[in-house]
Amino acid sequence: MTVPSVEGVLGAADVAATAASIARMQEPSGAVPWTSGQHTDVWNHVEAAMALLVGGQGAASDRAFAWVPTMQRHDGSFPMKVVAGEVEDASGETNMSAYLAVGVWHGWLVRGDLDFVRRYWPTVRRALDWVVSMQLPFGGIAWSQEWRDGRPGAVNEEALVAGSSSIYQALRAGVALADLLDEPQPEWELAGGRLGHALSAHEDLFLDKRQFSMDWYYPVLGGAVTGAAARARLDSRWDDFVEPGLGIRCVSTDPWVTGAETCELVLALDVAGDHDRARQLLADMQHLREGDGSYWTGYVFPDDVNWPVEHTTYTAAAVILAADALGHGTPGSDIMRGATLPAPFAELALECGCESADRVARVS
Repeated sequence: MTVPSVEGVLGAADVAATAASIARMQEPSGAVPWTSGQHTDVWNHVEAAMALLVGGQGAASDRAFAWVPTMQRHDGSFPMKVVAGEVEDASGETNMSAYLAVGVWHGWLVRGDLDFVRRYWPTVRRALDWVVSMQLPFGGIAWSQEWRDGRPGAVNEEALVAGSSSIYQALRAGVALADLLDEPQPEWELAGGRLGHALSAHEDLFLDKRQFSMDWYYPVLGGAVTGAAARARLDSRWDDFVEPGLGIRCVSTDPWVTGAETCELVLALDVAGDHDRARQLLADMQHLREGDGSYWTGYVFPDDVNWPVEHTTYTAAAVILAADALGHGTPGSDIMRGATLPAPFAELALECGCESADRVARVS
C-alpha cells in the first residue's frame, strides 16, 4: 500500500511522519488518547486507527482496533472517557459507539481481509443494535445515556445534528458489513431511513448548535444531505466559519480556527465535488503543522497563538484521511464519499406526522 500524498500540499513522507506522531502517543494497551496523558474516546480512537493504517503504521492500527472490544459493555455501548485504562466518564455516547462500523468498513477496503471483518463484526453488531435502540420518535438518535454503578441509567432524550449525521454514515457502513457477511440487518436500514428523514426535514427538532461548524457540514460529511442540497448547505454559512489562509472556526463566535474541523470540512467538500476549495483549505491549515509531523489543535488568530497548548492525535488523523481522500491514495480513500457503501437510505417518516409511514414497506 502506498502512503497517500497531495501534490503541492503534503508529500507521502509528510503523511507518514504524521502517522508516526499518532503512534508515538499510543498507549501500551493500544488506546490512542487525544494527546499524551489525556482521555481516549472510541470515536477519535477509531479515526486514529484508520489514519494509522493509511499512514503506514499497520501494527499500531492493529493494536488500536484490538483495544476497542475490550471496552465494550454488555449492552453494546462504550464509556465516554477512558484515562490510562480507567473509566473517567461512564456515560455512553451513541455517536462514539456507532463509529466502529465506519472503521471496520474502511479496514476492509484497505486490507481486503475478511478475517479482519469477522473479528470485529460482533462488536459492530452489538454497538449498532444499541445505537438503534436509542432512536427518538422523530427519527433523531438520542445522543447519550448515563451510567451509574455499572448499570445503564437515564437516556438524554435530545439529539445532535453532527452526532446523528455521523451515525447515519455508520449505519450505512454497518449495512455494508452485514451484506458482506450475509447477515442482513433490516432494522438498521429502517433506522437509517427514519434518521435521514429527520436530518433533512426536521433539523429544528435537534438541539440547536448552529454556532458550531460541525452542525453546518456534518450532514454533508455523513451522507444525509447530497447533491445540489449539499453544495447549497456548504455555501450558506461559508463566510460564518471560513478564515481564508487559516482554516475554519470551530465556533462561529470565537476567533479560533481548528485543524480537525478544517479537515472534516475538506472531506465534506470532497464529498460534494468541490475539490478546489477542499484542496485550498487543506493547504491553509498547514500552519498548524510541526516539524515532526504532529499538529496543533488550533490557533487564536487575534493573539497569534496556538491554543490549546497541545498536539492532538485526532487532528493528525483528520489530516491523514483528508490527504487520502484528495490524493486518492488508498482503497479506503472513498470512505467519506461513500461510493462503496449501499445507496443512501430511502427516507422514512414514522410518528413525525408529516408523511405517511407506508414507505416502510421497502424494508422486509
